[in-house]
Amino acid sequence: MTHRPIKVLICDDHPLVLEGIRSVVETFDHIRVVGAVRSAHAALALAETENPDVVMMDINMPELSGLDAIELFRERLPRTRLLMLSMHDSREYISTAVMYGAAGYILKDVSPTEIISAIEAVAANGTYFSSGVAEAILQKGSRASAAMPLTTREQSVLLLVARGRSNKDVAAELDISVRTVETHRKNIKKKLGIGTTAGLTRYVIDHGLMAADD
Repeated sequence: MTHRPIKVLICDDHPLVLEGIRSVVETFDHIRVVGAVRSAHAALALAETENPDVVMMDINMPELSGLDAIELFRERLPRTRLLMLSMHDSREYISTAVMYGAAGYILKDVSPTEIISAIEAVAANGTYFSSGVAEAILQKGSRASAAMPLTTREQSVLLLVARGRSNKDVAAELDISVRTVETHRKNIKKKLGIGTTAGLTRYVIDHGLMAADD
């Protein structure tokens, strides 16, 4: 029985890194590179036509960062798994990437073998963190999620809802579907344990996210 190859899309704004990873991955028959692009916007556009199993994405990119792109991928291509690439084992980056929904995080200087192991693990619905990264998550992860329970996209939705905007208005302003806004509202209420719009507004004011007369 032959298994179909794992479809991988690589995104990094540094041409040398992009081509380096591509050349490593392309030497393995069970993995197929469906694209190598230099911006998160380009990655999203290509992913919507190619439906990759795994997107390997740099965290630090101009215009749209890899971290912000995670949420867009989760909304538009929920089945695609995200494997973040970084030069740094920064606890903030790692815990934020995990909280936003990345399935893995590897450093750019890992060996070719580790790159392939990471792709395989993430494609099989697992997670993968290169050495040093796992320790940072253990030290920081629990505190980070307690301090900031909402993703940046949920915070954006929360602020607009607190200002009295309808789901349709929020959808138009954030360029997402009304259904996605409804899902975000549901998740926000669940995470914060608040059932009403008035309660959400009070939460925003109490936490200094908006002035009472805003």
